[in-house]
Amino acid sequence: MTAHLRKAFEEASRLSIDQQDALGKWLLAEIQSERDWDELFARSHSQLEKFATEARAEDLAGETQPMTFDP
Repeated sequence: MTAHLRKAFEEASRLSIDQQDALGKWLLAEIQSERDWDELFARSHSQLEKFATEARAEDLAGETQPMTFDP
């Protein structure tokens, strides 16, 4: 366990039981969400490669425009 995680758990242990439960549920959900995202991303490489190939072809054909970020 890293020092930062240990410190976070020490701080969390000072919270009320309800707050600890809420924090624990949130953390577990975040961990599962990261696992789900990693799995989905790992399965999407062929689709992402297809999109990238299409985007490059559109750019080479002059069908794209530079993005602007002015408000």
